[in-house]
Amino acid sequence: MPKTKLCDFSISYMQVLDENGVVDTDLEPSLSKEQLVELYRHMQWGRITDERMLKLQRQGRIGTFGPSIGQEAAHCASMFCMRDDDWFVGCFREHGARLMRGESLVKQLNYFNGYTEGNIGGNPRNLPISVIVGAQSLHAVGLAYASKLKGEDSVAIVYQGDGATSQGDFHEALNFASVWNVPVIFLVQNNQWAISVPREKQTKSKSIAQKAIAYEMHGIQVDGNDPLAVYAATAEAAERARNGEGPTLIEAVTYRMMMHTTADDQYKYRTKEEEDSWKPKDPLIRFKKYMEDKGFWDNKAEEKLQAELKADCDAQVKEFESQPDFPRDVSFEHVFGTEHAVISEQKVEFDQELEEENDA
Repeated sequence: MPKTKLCDFSISYMQVLDENGVVDTDLEPSLSKEQLVELYRHMQWGRITDERMLKLQRQGRIGTFGPSIGQEAAHCASMFCMRDDDWFVGCFREHGARLMRGESLVKQLNYFNGYTEGNIGGNPRNLPISVIVGAQSLHAVGLAYASKLKGEDSVAIVYQGDGATSQGDFHEALNFASVWNVPVIFLVQNNQWAISVPREKQTKSKSIAQKAIAYEMHGIQVDGNDPLAVYAATAEAAERARNGEGPTLIEAVTYRMMMHTTADDQYKYRTKEEEDSWKPKDPLIRFKKYMEDKGFWDNKAEEKLQAELKADCDAQVKEFESQPDFPRDVSFEHVFGTEHAVISEQKVEFDQELEEENDA
């Protein structure tokens, strides 16, 4: 049978700022000095607090968490161009973005110490951390669909790792986002590892971005350690979404510099040499060099910023550790939106056990 060519496909790759801090002026987004300094501050705040949380976990002062070190450009730079009325739908490795959206370090420490109260606070359009891999993609599509029905011009941005693209939920979300032409941005942080499974063992696709082709949506791969490329791609995707041009899939190629979570030993499946090969691509190093070259930053400014952020971090850790204990039965209140007889019965039983424990 004769074959008919349906169409041609291609996926673009974007890098604006290379690992040496050299910028492509043709692609450089129009950001003021104040905006660039603010973005750098957000990224540094994410890094400093993340490093502190790792120390706290190793000291037994908080529970398990997933470090975001090395991925600050992917989530902070993309969040930098979103509005307060946009929906933020994250997984568990967007620490810096959550801080940008008004979630204090105290709240995050509460969450990673097992308190439900850690999910309360910040922007009301922030969804709580989703540990179930890929499930949040569907939530984002539903929120974007609701925004469209209500005539809003808000956008939902959903974050996931490369491992989530192997889940059925991810593909269902892409399909319905395209069918309904909803304002949603799928930002995949391709950090090369889904726990111990390398990216090349998850998919035969040459890129994750090309998965957009099957769903007739815009797709692009960017250097995920380049804050300017991430910002530019996300800003364009948000503008397209607000103009009724539908969803976008952005693959941010980055690297998970630390363990999957603090319950993991990454050296059981990868080498120190591999990690070291990514260190020169660190987003904070290249962005700092870029701002120095523009005359926006110097050692004095860096020292001042580091001192301010570390003092703020110390103060929030102290606040976290001086809080009174939260009620131990509060989790029963968040299972359903309205009272449920079975849950109420379980709460009564739990409270009775607490009383017996206190009396013992």
